[in-house]
Amino acid sequence: MAFCNKEINDNPNPHYPNNVTVVGFHILNSYYVPRMSYKATLSLLSTQGKFVPNFKCDTQNKLITTIGGLTTDVSLSIATIISIYKMPQLTYGVFSPEHGDKRLFPHLSQMVPNENSQYAGVVRLFRHFKWTWIGLTAMDDDDGDRFLGAILPLLTENGICFAFTIRFPKITYLQEAIDLLAEQRETFTVHNRTKANVYFVHAVPAFVFVLRLLLFLAPVLSLPQLHKVWILTCQWDFASFSFEKNWDIESFHGAISFTVHSNQPPGFQEFLQGISLAWAKGDGFIQNFWEQAFCCSLKDSAVHGDSNRTCTGNEKLESIPMILFETSMMGHSYNIYNAVHAVAHAIHGMSMSGSKHRRLAKELSVQPWQIHHFLRSIMFNNSAGDPLSFHENGEMKTGFDVINWVTFNNGSFARVKVGRWNPWAPAGKALALRDDHIAWHKTFMQGCPVSICNENCFPGCVRKKKEGEKFCCYDCDPCPEGMISDQMDMDACINCPQDQYSNKHQNQCVHKDVSFLSFTESLGITLTLLAVFFSLITAVVLRIFLKHRDTPIVKANNRNLTYVLLFSLLLCFLCSLLFIGQPQKVTCLLRQTMFGIIFSVALSSVLAKTITVVLAFIATKPGSRMRKWVGKRLANSIVLVCSFVQAGLCSLWLSTSPPFQDTDMHSLPGKIILECNEGSAIMFYSVLGYLGFLAIFSFIVAFLARKLPDSFNEAKFITFSMLVFCSVWFCFVPVYLSSKGKSMVVVEIFSILASTLGLLGCIFSPKCYIIVLRPELNNREHMIRVKN
Repeated sequence: MAFCNKEINDNPNPHYPNNVTVVGFHILNSYYVPRMSYKATLSLLSTQGKFVPNFKCDTQNKLITTIGGLTTDVSLSIATIISIYKMPQLTYGVFSPEHGDKRLFPHLSQMVPNENSQYAGVVRLFRHFKWTWIGLTAMDDDDGDRFLGAILPLLTENGICFAFTIRFPKITYLQEAIDLLAEQRETFTVHNRTKANVYFVHAVPAFVFVLRLLLFLAPVLSLPQLHKVWILTCQWDFASFSFEKNWDIESFHGAISFTVHSNQPPGFQEFLQGISLAWAKGDGFIQNFWEQAFCCSLKDSAVHGDSNRTCTGNEKLESIPMILFETSMMGHSYNIYNAVHAVAHAIHGMSMSGSKHRRLAKELSVQPWQIHHFLRSIMFNNSAGDPLSFHENGEMKTGFDVINWVTFNNGSFARVKVGRWNPWAPAGKALALRDDHIAWHKTFMQGCPVSICNENCFPGCVRKKKEGEKFCCYDCDPCPEGMISDQMDMDACINCPQDQYSNKHQNQCVHKDVSFLSFTESLGITLTLLAVFFSLITAVVLRIFLKHRDTPIVKANNRNLTYVLLFSLLLCFLCSLLFIGQPQKVTCLLRQTMFGIIFSVALSSVLAKTITVVLAFIATKPGSRMRKWVGKRLANSIVLVCSFVQAGLCSLWLSTSPPFQDTDMHSLPGKIILECNEGSAIMFYSVLGYLGFLAIFSFIVAFLARKLPDSFNEAKFITFSMLVFCSVWFCFVPVYLSSKGKSMVVVEIFSILASTLGLLGCIFSPKCYIIVLRPELNNREHMIRVKN
C-alpha cells in the first residue's frame, strides 16, 4: 500500500493528471471478526482520531475508495456499510459468489475471480493427477459451510469422492487446541492411516492458525506426523505471529496452493531496502512490526518487545525469516498494488472525460459514487506489464498461479511456480502444469502421490460399486465375452463392432476371421475325398450291374429301378460337394433343393423296389388279382410321383423364400461365418420331413416283406438300409440344431454320406458279393426257394 502510494505520488506518471494524486491511505485491522470489521469501516467514515460515525470535519482526508477485505465475511461487513454511500469497494481476497449479488452491492469490485472459479481449478488439478479419494478440511462456521456446499457438487460431477471432512472450531487459547487434539486422538490416527493422501484445505487465516497449531502439538501428544499433500486455497499464506517463527513447517513440504497471480513491480525491492525506523515517527504499525520481527525494543517505546535488547535501527528486513516476512510481492499484496493503481486510473479517466469532471478533479471535489463507472471500464497495463481490466460482473480478469511449497531444515521455504489456472481461457487450456517441477514430500518416494480408494481397474475390467461405499470405492469385474473396456476405470463394457471381437484380455477389439468350410482345409479335403471315393465305388457298382445286366440277380426286382437307384446314389454322394467352399448365390439355391430331390428319387426307388417284391409274391398265389399291378409301369409311377412331390415342395420353396448368402457374426466369438441362410425354416424341414416319410414308409413295407420265401429277396437288405438311413437322419436334427458355423455344414455332409453309404452298402454289397465272388449262385435255381 505504501509502495504504490509512493510510486504514484513521487513519480508522476504520464497516465495520471499532474494535479490528481493518491494523497494517502489509512489502514485498520478487522481481526477477521465481523463486529470489528463494522467498527473499522465506521472509523473510516469518521474524522480521523474521533469515532463519530457519519460525521467528518476533516476535509483534507477525503475517503474515495475502500480496499478490503481478505475473506468473504470481512468484505461483506465492509460492503454493508460502504454501499450506503455508493462508495467503490475493491476486495483483494476471494469473494463468495453467493454474496456477489450486484443488486445488493453494485459498487463492489473483485481483484480476484470468485471462489467457485478457484474450486474448479482445484478439481481440474485433482483430475490431472487422478486423485479421486481426498479429505476435506474447513472451519466449523458459515464460511466452512459455504466452502463444502460449493466443492461437494463439483467433486461428484468430476468423479471424485471425499473420504472424510474435518471441521475445526475457532480456537482462541492454546489449551483449547490441546483439548481438541486430545479428544480427536483416535480420529487423528485414522486420518493418518487413510488411503486419502490429499487434503483439500479451505485455508482462511483462522483455519491456517488452527491447523499449524495442531500439527505443532501432535508430537507433544506422541501422535504421528500427518504427512499428506496439502492443497490450499488462495487465502493461504505463512502469515505468522512472532511466537510461530520456530514452529516446524516440514509437514507442508510439497504442498500446492492456488495463489492470486502476482508479478514483481520494478522498484519494490529497493523500496523495502529503504524502510527504516525513521518511518516509525508517524506510523505506529512500523514500530510494532519492527519490535516483533527483530525481537528488540525501541528506546522510546511505551510497550517493550519480546526481548530486552534495544533496536539499533540498522536491522535489515532481508534478515527476517521468510516464515515471518517475505520480501517478494505475492498474491494479495499484488492485488492491493493493482487496486490502488485502478483507482488512480479511474480518477484520471474522470478528469479526462469532460470539462465538468476535469474541473471537479482539479478542485479535489471528486465524489466516491462518480468513480465507480470509470473504475469498471479501466483497461491498462501496470508497471509489471500485466494487463488489468474488469469483467462485466465486476471481477478482475486474472487467474491463479499454482505454487509448490518447498521447505528447508532452517525453517525457510520457497515458492515454486509450477503452473497457472486461468478461468478465462478457452476450454481445455485453463490449467497449465509442469509436473516435473513439483517437489513432493519425502514420504512419497515413488514420485507423484496416489490418492484413491482402491487400485484402478485396468482395461479389460469395469468398476462395480461396493455396497454401502462411495462410488469411488469399487471392485473390478472382468468384461463379459465379446465386450471390452479399453480405458482405465470404465463404468461399463462396450460392444465391439459386428466385424470385430474382443481379444483374450478383453481390452481391444480385433477383426474377426472369416469362417466357412473350404476345399483347402483338412476337413474340407477329407470330406471331398470321401465323397469322390464313395461316388467312384457307386460308379463301379453301377458298371458291374450294367456288365451283368442279363444275370438273374440283376434282372430280379426290376433292373431299371436298380440303375435309377445306383445313379441317384452316385448323385447323392456328389451333391455333398455343393456344401463345401465359400457360399455363393447359385450353390445356396442348389444345395438343399438338389439334395432333397435326388434323395427323394433314391428313396422312391427303394420304395418301388420294396412294393414290387411284395406285389410279386402276392401275385404268385393262385387266383390273385394283383398280377395286373405287377410290372414296370407301377414301379415307374411310384418313382415319378414321389419325386414330383418333392420337386413341387422345392419349387414352392424357391419361389417364396429361397435360400441366400448370409453372414453370421454372433454365433461364434471371433468368427464371421459365411453361410447359406435357408430362407424358410418351415420349407427346409418340410423337405427333410418328406424324405423322412418316404424312408419310414419304405422301412415299414420292407420290414413286413422281410420273410418272403425268396433267395434274392431284397426286403431284408432294404430293411437294414432304411434302419441305417432313419437312424442317421433322426440323429441329424438335434445335432444340426446344436451346431454352429461350419460344424452345421459338416454335420449335414456327414449325414448325406453316411445315409447314402448305408443304402449302397446294405442293398448292393450282398449282390456284388454273389456277382463277383460267388457267380455259381447267380442262377435261376436259387432264385426261388420254397420253405418246407
